[in-house]
Amino acid sequence: MKKIIFFLFLLSSIMLQGQEVKYIRPEVDMTGFPSAEDHFDRLYSGAEGRYAWRSWKGSYKKWQKHFRSELEKTLGVAKMKEEMGNFVPQARQFDSEDMGAYTRERWEILTEPDVYVPVVILRPKGIDGKTGLMVTPHGHSKNTELYAGVYWSEEDRSLAEDGERNIAVQAVQEGFIAIAPTARAFGKTRTEEDLRADATSSCHDYMLHDLLIGRTPVGDRVWDIMKIIDWSIANLPVDPRKIIVSGHSGGGTATLYAGAVDQRISICVPSGAFSSYEGSILAMRHCECNYIPGMLDLGNMGDLAGLLSGRYLCIIQGKDDGIFPVDGARSEFEKTKEIFSAAGKGKCALEVGDGGHRYYKTPAWNFIHAALDEMGY
Repeated sequence: MKKIIFFLFLLSSIMLQGQEVKYIRPEVDMTGFPSAEDHFDRLYSGAEGRYAWRSWKGSYKKWQKHFRSELEKTLGVAKMKEEMGNFVPQARQFDSEDMGAYTRERWEILTEPDVYVPVVILRPKGIDGKTGLMVTPHGHSKNTELYAGVYWSEEDRSLAEDGERNIAVQAVQEGFIAIAPTARAFGKTRTEEDLRADATSSCHDYMLHDLLIGRTPVGDRVWDIMKIIDWSIANLPVDPRKIIVSGHSGGGTATLYAGAVDQRISICVPSGAFSSYEGSILAMRHCECNYIPGMLDLGNMGDLAGLLSGRYLCIIQGKDDGIFPVDGARSEFEKTKEIFSAAGKGKCALEVGDGGHRYYKTPAWNFIHAALDEMGY
C-alpha cells in the first residue's frame, strides 16, 4: 500500500513539473452584508447612556453625584483613590532660570510611590501674597515643555507663538503661577523601549497595561493633575479658590476630564478636544489614550462637560478643526448649556476660533478674567 501511495505522489509531481499551479479565490457576494461600520453604529446607538442628561429622570444633584462617581470608576481614578488615598505628593527641584518678569523652574513631582512627573513651574515676580494657579497639560508632542516656552526648533516656536500654545507663558504673564506638566506616557515617563526608539509617546503600552488593572491613561493624567494641585496648595503661594486648568488637543482632553472629576478646579478651559464621541474619536483614527472603556454607557461629551456645572467652563474650538469637528461641538454644547441651566449657577461658553486645530488665547483669557470678576477676585 505504501508503494502505491508513493508511486501516485511521484506521478503527480512529474505531471505538475513546468505547470503553473493556480489557486482560485472564490468570489464573495457582499450585497446586503453589514459592514464593520454598520456594526459599530448599531453598538453606539444602543449605548446605555445612563447619565445622558436629556433622558435623566432624577434630580440635578443626584445626577451630578452619581455620574461623577461612575466616571471616576470608569477612568480608574476611584481605584487609585482607594489604593493611594492617603498618598502625599513630594517634589524635587533641578534648576531655575531668570526669564525677566518671571522665573522658570524644573521640578519632578512624585504623584504615585513610583511615578515622578516632570513639570515646569513659571513664577511671576513682584506678586505679594497668594495668587491663582494654572495647570497646562500638553497634547501629543515630543517636546513636553512647549507650553512653558521651551522650543527645540522654529516649528516649535511657530506652534507655541503663532498657534498660541505657550499657555503656561500666557498664564505667568497674567500673574498666575503656571505649572506645565509632562503628560503620563510622554517625555521621561515613556517606556524604556520607546525612550530608546525616541517614540513620541508610550500611549499604546500604557493603555494595554492600564486596561488589565482597571485604569486608563486619561485617568492617570487626571490623577497627576489632582496631585499637582495637592502639592501646589501645600507648597506654593497659591489661592485654592483660583485653580484653573487649560490645555490643547490631548491636553484639552485631560483638562475636560480633570475638571469633571476635581471640583477644586474653578475654571476649566479645554481646547481642541470637544465634539461628540461618534463624530470625533470614533470617526477617525486617534491615539489609543482617547478611548475610555464604557464611556458611552455613561453619556456623551456634552454630558461629561455638564459635570463642570456650577463652576466656569469655556470650550475652545476652531471652526476648521478636522479632528474634533465644530458641528459636533455645537450639538453637544447644547446639552451642556441645559445642565448648567439646571445647576442655576456657574457659566459655560463655546468659543469658536477662525481657524483649525490650535489654541485661541483671546477668547480663553477674556472668559477667565470675566469668570474671576464674577467670582469676586
